[in-house]
Amino acid sequence: MIKKAQGFYEKFDRKDGSRTTTYCAGCGHGLIQKLIAEQMAELGLGDRAVFVSPVGCAAFSYYYFDCGHIGGPHGRASAVATGVTRVLPGRVVIAYQGDGDLGAIGFNHAFQAANRGEKFAVFFINNSVYAMTGGQMAPTTLVGQKTATSPFGRDAAKTGSPLKACEVFNQLDAPVYIERVSVADTKRIMQAKKAVRKALEIQRDGKGYAFVEFLSPCPTNWRLDAVKAAEFVTNEMEKVFPLGCLRDRSESIVPAAQSIEVKTMEDLFGGGEGSPDPVPTPSVAEKSFKFSGSGGQGVLSLGLVIAHAAEKAARYVTWFPSYGPEQRGGSASSSVVVSGTEIGSPAVDHPNVLVTMNRPAFERFAGTVAPEGLILHEASVPVMMNTRTPVRLLAFPAMKIAADNGVPKAANTAMLGALLALNVLPLPEEAVLEALDESFAERPQLVEKNRKVLQAAKTWAKANIK
Repeated sequence: MIKKAQGFYEKFDRKDGSRTTTYCAGCGHGLIQKLIAEQMAELGLGDRAVFVSPVGCAAFSYYYFDCGHIGGPHGRASAVATGVTRVLPGRVVIAYQGDGDLGAIGFNHAFQAANRGEKFAVFFINNSVYAMTGGQMAPTTLVGQKTATSPFGRDAAKTGSPLKACEVFNQLDAPVYIERVSVADTKRIMQAKKAVRKALEIQRDGKGYAFVEFLSPCPTNWRLDAVKAAEFVTNEMEKVFPLGCLRDRSESIVPAAQSIEVKTMEDLFGGGEGSPDPVPTPSVAEKSFKFSGSGGQGVLSLGLVIAHAAEKAARYVTWFPSYGPEQRGGSASSSVVVSGTEIGSPAVDHPNVLVTMNRPAFERFAGTVAPEGLILHEASVPVMMNTRTPVRLLAFPAMKIAADNGVPKAANTAMLGALLALNVLPLPEEAVLEALDESFAERPQLVEKNRKVLQAAKTWAKANIK
């Protein structure tokens, strides 16, 4: 009797609504995904599971599996899976990746996740080519194997030998389970089924990182029929990639507590009485800010003070920092979005308000400011406006004001004072002042000094900026 596989949606939401997948005849993806779906269903994991789809032939897996889904960028499925396990402890997380996806652009993400022992399962599909994009040579392509980009066969002297991911990962201390299986015939499929179940049980029990490699046929790109493709797996691929369990420590692992330490604004500031949940206020329009300069000029903390003030004012807010290879001295910026309604993204590509502390920052971001926006730049730095976008450009002597008031490093606080004077922050001033004070919770001697700088900046801006 032919039985419908469990763990899939009743209908695949594609084309005519039939159960047709995107996989070619004879492809191993369908077999592998059937094994995963059935074991998820048998173990009752559907409601707990999050499937991270890759870029490649399996990119549309979210049409098939009856569980939670996230689509990862090319090579980043292991990085995305790491994020899911960190913010949703207790979920059963699966990163599904091909040999081009994991073995090339995404290898370091996968390797480092394995080294950390992240709590998710990786199902790694090795069909020795970049299948979706035309059959180019992949990291796992066999020596001598012909592909679209190695028409004379892979030459180890020029392109190296096939990547043996299981053996590489087996050098690490953290992984709990590592096995290589195949779906080339019935006997091998049954062993693959056991490996899938083992990996999912390890995730169900919170025991750690599991890695299962599947040798899988690709008849379309190998230019073989389904039978000969299966024979290629057993006769050629298994010589290079021997099947077997390289590691299974699952019986000796005591499940770790499924918990996570969440950092709040109070944690970042080192104090505070707590903040209210955001209150929907549609009358407060979304406003975006970009603070930029060099590491050490306080552009990250300036953004953080405003974000914390927004939190105190029960606004929706995001804060997103960015800095170069070296945090101090390299380029740095922070993006802040403040709104009376939920925020779709923390990215600020076209800020309403741009604050720049040096010329490189001005040159980099001035052209991105939204029409009718504001650029507030450090007055001691000569700048030239070369954007056609209608914006307001204001020079402000933040460094001089900070130095004149005894705190040369407080130019960022001076910029905050100017923003208050210009009335561009959609926040009550008392919330901003409270957030500023709390930013110096560990150095209380600086509270009054920064208050003095802020007040001097406000006074200057009101007197000199019309």
